[in-house]
Amino acid sequence: MATSVGMEGWEDLRKQARQLENEIDLKLVSFSKLGTGVGGHGFKSESMDTVPLLSGEHVFETMALEIEQLLNKLSSLNERMAEARATQTQAGPAVQHTLQRHREILQDYTQEFRKTQDNYRARREREDLLRSVRKDIDSFKSSSGGLNRRMDMYLKESEHVRNSDRLIDEQISIALDTREHLVSQRHAFKKFQTRMHDLSNRFPMISSLVQRINFRKRRDSIILGVVISVCVILLLMYTFR
Repeated sequence: MATSVGMEGWEDLRKQARQLENEIDLKLVSFSKLGTGVGGHGFKSESMDTVPLLSGEHVFETMALEIEQLLNKLSSLNERMAEARATQTQAGPAVQHTLQRHREILQDYTQEFRKTQDNYRARREREDLLRSVRKDIDSFKSSSGGLNRRMDMYLKESEHVRNSDRLIDEQISIALDTREHLVSQRHAFKKFQTRMHDLSNRFPMISSLVQRINFRKRRDSIILGVVISVCVILLLMYTFR
């Protein structure tokens, strides 16, 4: 009787294990596609038909949790199958082979699950790295654009400074030319004065004539000043009378 009950328990556990293995196999296929990016971000598991589309990373993590729970459940079924086999007194090599086969399937599924997880994480790290590199490149382009604008401003400012220096040089050249012209005029006047002095020394009559002319100019100036003063005084007296 115990043997009959043990065999019924074994068969029931074996059926459950097969159903669970089929479910895990289907999910692993979808999980592998999602991990390699084949399924896209819009992939939905069978238990998420009524759930809105989520991001690929969230779907991946959700499915990974589901598969991990199924693998734990399958591992528990294998342990229960081993316990059911231990209660059978007439268990043959076929039962042992079946149990070993279920264990190997569990091990294969677990390895495939871990491999898909590792590949997905490696791909995400690579994408994050590329995204970071693109961001750095964009940042560099932006900063280089600002640098080019600053360089343009510096070049324009430098051009303005050069223009100012050129104008200052031109003004200095004009001032030097004016100074040279004034110096030459001064020398010319000195030469003319020297010649006039020489002429006055050579011809005393001319010198006397010049003195008389100057005297008359001073006398005329004095007379004109006296007349103007008298007129002003008379005008003031008339005004304040």
